[in-house]
Amino acid sequence: MKSYIVGVGMTKFEKPESRDWQYWDMVGEAGGAALADAGVDYGLVQHVPAGYCFQASTAGQRAVYELGLTGVPVYNVNNNCATGSTALMMARQFVQGGLADCVLAVGFEKMKRGALGGGADGGDFATSPVARHYGIMAAAHGFEMSPPTAQIFGNAAREHMERYGTTPAQLAAVGAKNHRHSANNPNAQFQDVYTVEEILASKTIHDPLTKLQCSPTSDGAAAALVVSERFVVAHGLHDKAVEIVAQAMTTDTAESFGGSCMAVVGKPMTAAAGRQVYEASGLGIEDVDVVELHDCFSVNELLTYEALGMCADGASGKLVESGATTYGGRWVVNPSGGLISKGHPLGATGLAQAAELVWQLRGEAGARQVPGARVGLAHNIGLGGAAVVTLLRR
Repeated sequence: MKSYIVGVGMTKFEKPESRDWQYWDMVGEAGGAALADAGVDYGLVQHVPAGYCFQASTAGQRAVYELGLTGVPVYNVNNNCATGSTALMMARQFVQGGLADCVLAVGFEKMKRGALGGGADGGDFATSPVARHYGIMAAAHGFEMSPPTAQIFGNAAREHMERYGTTPAQLAAVGAKNHRHSANNPNAQFQDVYTVEEILASKTIHDPLTKLQCSPTSDGAAAALVVSERFVVAHGLHDKAVEIVAQAMTTDTAESFGGSCMAVVGKPMTAAAGRQVYEASGLGIEDVDVVELHDCFSVNELLTYEALGMCADGASGKLVESGATTYGGRWVVNPSGGLISKGHPLGATGLAQAAELVWQLRGEAGARQVPGARVGLAHNIGLGGAAVVTLLRR
């Protein structure tokens, strides 16, 4: 059974503690916007997957109670940075499996200021779900005093530079592109434009990554209403409907733990999920017009280009430098500004990517509209690990 997104919404992504609101306020705003976008009453919603990482158990219920008290089942979802896309995948599975005709996926996060930790429980890496991942890094590169997430991705960047000759300027070009794109996104946490030189001159977080190549902590929420084809027909939603053509989730394999930081941060997972989506849809990366991918750090955008087949291994630095991934190029990647500039409230990110692609494919993205966009791809990854790739078509 086919599934469609007919309504999307998101809050502006904000710096933590800069706005007086709670996570349920965020979901009321984003979920309400998604329902209003579709023109669908909350009473028609049959299931709600609710994604978040840092709030307490059953926070999903507290959040969606702002939308109504209908007794609808709420499923609390936590899959690290891939949480939002995991909630979306659950919504699609309900519809595709014929279990429901109308499902609302929401994702939200109220975060603290400062860099993310490495996923340790109270600082004890021995009990951390990502201890094995950081063990690979420590064996190859040691362990420094920089923020753990920046450190593991920064070491992936070092490996890429050593193996392929990728330059700091090519890494910075990712940040420059995404900051430039975010200038046209009123929902982005940042809308400032920077040159490659300014990005290279910003504070080093973990060499070679500078502050303007790293996603910030953020508060915010996003939502998507997923429905069946018969729901689209019954409610006259053809003008709103964007089809979820294919979707795949993968987790770590033995290849992830082969000793490379490029692998342990998710490149093999992404490649596998991409292959599954291409096979299921009959489409390839050459058919895609617009991409929202998980640029938690600039190097991850380069790794994802390669994993999705946008270029050969090692050629991603030259690809971004050539302009192939911005307006006028072969693809527009992260027209929203990506995580680097739009922001990264963990539970909301995957659904914010979906919202951006729906707006792009409907031709509703305003000043950041990708001309003629018909097929969009979303990529959302979580260290620990999970990779979700979603292919959307108008």
